[in-house]
Amino acid sequence: MSGRVPGSTPGWPRPVQGSLFQERSASNVIPFDSFTPSLGAPPRPGPKAASGSKLASKPPARRTPRVPEGQGKLDLLPAIPAKPRTLPTTVEAVICCEALPPVPQHRALAAVIDWAMVLIGYGLFLAAFWLGGGAFALTKPNLLVFGGALLLVGFTYGLLFAIAGTETTGMRWTRLQVMTFDGFPPDGGQRLLRFAGSCLSLCTLLGLLWCLADEEGLTWTDHISRTFPTPREWDSQVLRRR
Repeated sequence: MSGRVPGSTPGWPRPVQGSLFQERSASNVIPFDSFTPSLGAPPRPGPKAASGSKLASKPPARRTPRVPEGQGKLDLLPAIPAKPRTLPTTVEAVICCEALPPVPQHRALAAVIDWAMVLIGYGLFLAAFWLGGGAFALTKPNLLVFGGALLLVGFTYGLLFAIAGTETTGMRWTRLQVMTFDGFPPDGGQRLLRFAGSCLSLCTLLGLLWCLADEEGLTWTDHISRTFPTPREWDSQVLRRR
């Protein structure tokens, strides 16, 4: 049996069927290799480098821009050192902010209103004592008890506002606020310290009258707590300085 393909004629090539699809042209995508720049010839070594000496390449020197002759220069003055604020008597002021303490009459008006509130509370205490069946006998022990009760009511009145962190009723009605010497609202510790200074000034009375002799109008309470009362708005203050 021979190895010919059945149906084929001897001496003729084997028939091949042509492509049924049209031949496509080459792709339009250009490879990146065609854009890579050709590496140039390497730099030729200098005479010294060719001889075998190894010298470090020096960076090019920077050129400093030349200043035109007609351009002027600014003469900057040195900064003025901060100095403490002085009073007309050349004494250093303890208050560093722009706010000022009120006049003594303004302080007195606020104190009168606060003590009026204390007396109202003391009257309520006496009324409750009388309604509870107490008798007002003018004896020495009773006077001491009633006097101590008045001081206790006043102490409680001031302590409540100090713990609450706000101004008293008299200061609110006279439009006063407490501020530190640096111009910030006081914290709880400074308010309690101010209350303790108020108790000391009230006991001696000299601390309250100190504002009449102090050059900034401050009392012992203000110096102890480093706080002072000041009007909230100078346009609406009750009493003004001359």
